[in-house]
Amino acid sequence: MNSSSSAPAALAEAATRPVRLSPLDVLGLGLLGVRTRKMRAALSALGISIGIATMIVVTGIPASSRAALLNQLTALGTNMLKVQPQPEKDHPVLLLPDADRMAARIGPVTMASAVANTHATVHRSDRIAPDDYAGLTVLASRTDLLPALNASVSSGTFLTPSNEKFPTAVLGSVAATRLGIEPLRPGQPSPQIFINNHWFTVVGILATTPLSPDIDRSVLVGWDAARTELQFDGHPTVVYVKARESAMEAVRAVLPATVYPQLPGMVQVSRPSDALAAKRDAEANFSALFLGLAGVALLVGGIGVANTMVISVLERRREIGLRRALGAHRGQIRNQFLTESVILSALGGLAGVVLGILATIGYVTYQHWPVVIPVASVAEGFGGAILVGVTAGVYPSIRASRLTPTEALASA
Repeated sequence: MNSSSSAPAALAEAATRPVRLSPLDVLGLGLLGVRTRKMRAALSALGISIGIATMIVVTGIPASSRAALLNQLTALGTNMLKVQPQPEKDHPVLLLPDADRMAARIGPVTMASAVANTHATVHRSDRIAPDDYAGLTVLASRTDLLPALNASVSSGTFLTPSNEKFPTAVLGSVAATRLGIEPLRPGQPSPQIFINNHWFTVVGILATTPLSPDIDRSVLVGWDAARTELQFDGHPTVVYVKARESAMEAVRAVLPATVYPQLPGMVQVSRPSDALAAKRDAEANFSALFLGLAGVALLVGGIGVANTMVISVLERRREIGLRRALGAHRGQIRNQFLTESVILSALGGLAGVVLGILATIGYVTYQHWPVVIPVASVAEGFGGAILVGVTAGVYPSIRASRLTPTEALASA
C-alpha cells in the first residue's frame, strides 16, 4: 500500500524537477539562433569583426611604421659613440694601439673599430706636383669599420684580412670624385693612386656615409699596409663604439678610463645622438596612441553586439514564451542568449583578426615597411571579442529571462 502510493509521488516530483542542461546543450541552443538566422548572424558578426579588424589595423600599421622609423633613427647612429684624444697641440695624446679591442670588452658594447691618421698625402698619379694637395686624408682602417659606421660599399670590396696587408685602398665617395676614379666594374683593371711615393690599388669605393662625413673625404688603407708602406706608428686616432641603446650613458662614462687609463681626462667621447632621444620619445608616443585607438575600436564593437542582441530578444519573444511554457526556467533562457552573444562575438572576432592581419600586411607591404603585427594585439583582439560578447549579452539575456510565458506569447 505504501509502495504503491509513493510511486505516483516520485513521478510527480520528477516531472516538476527542472531539467539541467549540459554545456553542450547550452552551446547547441546558442548555435541554433545563429544557424536559423544566418543573415542576421552574419551582420551581427560583421559589426564586431569590423571593430576587431580596426583594432588590429590601428596597432599593426603604427607598429610597422614605428619599426620603419626606428630603423631610420638607428641608421643615424643612436647606438654609436666616437672616442678620440683631446686636441692638444704641444703634447698630443696617443691612444693605445689596441684601444678599440679594449673598448670592445665593455659589457654593453656590441662592436668597436678604429681608424688612424697616417699624415700621408695622396695624388692621382706620380706626375702630379707634390704641393697639388687634394684635401684628402689617408686613414689606416680596421677591416670591421663598415658595420661600426653603418656604411656600405657602392662598388668593389672593402678591406679584408686577405688584402689589408698589401698596398690596397678604399676611397670615400668624395675622395673618389676628387681623384677622378670612376665606379669599379668587374673584369676591368683596378685604378691606382699614389700615396707617399707608393702605388696603391683601389679595390673599392664607399657609398656616402652620413654618420661620419670625414670618411667620405678619406682614403682608407689596411692597418698592416700602413705600417709597412707609410711608416704608420699603430696608434688609432678615432675609435668608433656601438653599444646597447639602454646603456649608452653608462658606456660613455667608462670609455675614457678604458681606452686611456693613464689620463682619462685627455680623452673625449661624443655624447649620444639626438636621434636616440627622438627614438625613445617615438616609442612612448606610439604606445599611448595604440591604447587609445584600441579602446575606441572595442567600444564600437561592444555597442554593436549589445544593440544586435537587444533586437534579437524583441524579435524572438514568441520563441522565448514557447520555451518558458514548455518548462525552460529563467537560467536556461539567460544562458541561451548569453551563449549566442558570445558565439557571435567569437565569430566576429576571428573574422576581424583575419581581416585586420590581411589589411595590415597589404598596406605595410605597399609602404615598403617591415611587417610588424603585435602578437599581443591579436590575442587581445580575440579575447576582447569574447569579453565584449559576454558584456554585451548580459542585459539582453537577463531581459529575455524575465519574460513570463504569457507576456512573451501575448506580445509576439
